[in-house]
Amino acid sequence: MRKFNGLRPQDIVLLLKLAAHGARHHWQSKELANSLDLSTSEVSDSLARCRYSRLLTADPQRLAVHNQALRDLLVHGLPYIFAVHPGPLARGLVTGASAPPLSDTFGIEPAYVWPDAEGETWGTSIEPLYAGVPAAAQRDERLHGLLALEDALRLGRPRERAIASKLLNEYLPTAASYHTE
Repeated sequence: MRKFNGLRPQDIVLLLKLAAHGARHHWQSKELANSLDLSTSEVSDSLARCRYSRLLTADPQRLAVHNQALRDLLVHGLPYIFAVHPGPLARGLVTGASAPPLSDTFGIEPAYVWPDAEGETWGTSIEPLYAGVPAAAQRDERLHGLLALEDALRLGRPRERAIASKLLNEYLPTAASYHTE
């Protein structure tokens, strides 16, 4: 592995993808890359960074997310490491408190969106962790929910953060194992 220079935004999305699907899926690097709009080398590098950071088990044949460590990072570190501020109005895909599961509590207006030309909602733009996030979220409803919780944490509004943190306990299973081929 190259010298470790910290986590990158796509590492968070990859961890959420793995956590979202638990042991139900045996991932191949190419399949992960396609589902997240990343290259296979980006997935390989991301997995190495996640192992180095102790967010994944060290065994390269087993992609087991350390869910409590991931939750701690999301709740306590993400708002500072990958901070975000609301931007201008744009068309896009709903996120944060405007997307399920938080929209049940907060409603969809005013909407927060990841800018996307094919999006159906106008709202305040929120920069996604990386450019491929809206496409990856559209293909995977469970990942979309986790990314919406992650954006609620990044935006930093106290009530939304508290509820997102509570919902993470439900969304992140206590133990998950994955295998690569």
